[in-house]
Amino acid sequence: MKKTCFIGGEWVQATAYAPLFSPCTGQEIAQISQADSSLVEKAIAAAHEATTVMRRLPAYQRAFLLEKISILMNERLEEAAQMIAIEAGKPIKTARGEVIRTIQTYKFAAEEAKRLHGETVPLDAAIGGEGRLAYTVREPLGVIGAITPFHFPMNIVAHKVGPALAAGNTVVLKPASQTPLSALFLAELAEQAGVPAGALNVITGSGANVGDKIVSDPRVRAVTFTGSPSVGLDIRNRAGLKRVTLELGSNSAVIVDRDVQLNEVIPRCVFGAFAYSGQVCISVQRIYVVKEIYQDFVQRFVEQTRALRGGDSLSEDADYSAMINPRETERALEWIHEALLQGARLECGGQIVDRMLQPTVLTGVPADAKVSCQEVFGPVVLINPVESVRHGITLVNDSRYGLQAGVYTNNLSLALEAAEELRVGGVMVNDIPTFRVDHMPYGGVKESGLGREGVKYAIEEMTELKLVAIKR
Repeated sequence: MKKTCFIGGEWVQATAYAPLFSPCTGQEIAQISQADSSLVEKAIAAAHEATTVMRRLPAYQRAFLLEKISILMNERLEEAAQMIAIEAGKPIKTARGEVIRTIQTYKFAAEEAKRLHGETVPLDAAIGGEGRLAYTVREPLGVIGAITPFHFPMNIVAHKVGPALAAGNTVVLKPASQTPLSALFLAELAEQAGVPAGALNVITGSGANVGDKIVSDPRVRAVTFTGSPSVGLDIRNRAGLKRVTLELGSNSAVIVDRDVQLNEVIPRCVFGAFAYSGQVCISVQRIYVVKEIYQDFVQRFVEQTRALRGGDSLSEDADYSAMINPRETERALEWIHEALLQGARLECGGQIVDRMLQPTVLTGVPADAKVSCQEVFGPVVLINPVESVRHGITLVNDSRYGLQAGVYTNNLSLALEAAEELRVGGVMVNDIPTFRVDHMPYGGVKESGLGREGVKYAIEEMTELKLVAIKR
């Protein structure tokens, strides 16, 4: 099965193709177009040409198109979920959840398309401003370059494409090399929904050929990227005066106070640590538990972790499956072994069985071990004791990242203190940092990124503010 690029409203053949393999079985799934520079040029030119059409498209029509995409996706929900399960190795139960969220994200984008507005500015508040009416409007930037990762191949794409189209922009989308099928599926839906030719272009291929051109081309007015900090920093350095939104990952932590109900806390933390084998930007990677309940927490956490079931991503019984590729699995295993050499204790997991790294729990992990201070992006979690919530806050903040953090406590003062002191983009009180709904602002500080996603907030990143002043 050969998959082609979608450019200017047409399916365009490439001169070269590369095999796409299943993370679970290693078998070939499809042959994917490898775009060369001429195809990328064609896509950017098509997007640039379509900017006039999209800019003039009334808000209600943009809303209709996005609503139509959500309806069409809902009609093919199971097909979309199986596509994610096959190409990304995401358990089918989790994949269905992603598709449901994706449908909702396009609905949010449709709603926000009708809410783009400015404000009046009282110029007469300043001397010399008398006799003038002033107001602001938000206008589309033009061509948006979107570069997306593998772990939410439909919903992260939706968080970039949805707001861009809602604001009247056009898009050149480069999906992750491992998960192009989901993006091409979206192109099919967009074509069926009647999205204007050139408004959405999907280019598959290597980052060197596609991503670099998107970042460097002056016709691309903004780049929105989700991926590694090293690539994000490189994009930021080369983007010049382009708008840049970066979501770059984390080593998210949760703090557990002594007064909480562990029957509620532990299942949430297990889910946050091992959903999609920990391949989530806000996966629970570090857990800091107040020492009075530490041993009980670890024992019960390990019991529930051992109860998780691995299997093929299409199995209804699978809680986890293989990681995205064997190289990443081996890298995570190496980090586990490094932590053990540094004095950590293996409570469970730490082995590869049938291509799957078993959910791994470590205790006594030094702060400078990779599994603590870097992003594992695998099914590995550490649980360390702390003297107090305040001690935990110090440890959470001792990180190059700052995406989201969670704190469980029944002490309102401590909760508010944590909300104020944690150096992250989002604080989840009495929940895990893995919590996200698709209309909330989402993004990080420090090396976790720049800018905010969440449909309304992404639209602000993808529009220009214009002032109009009228003198009587």
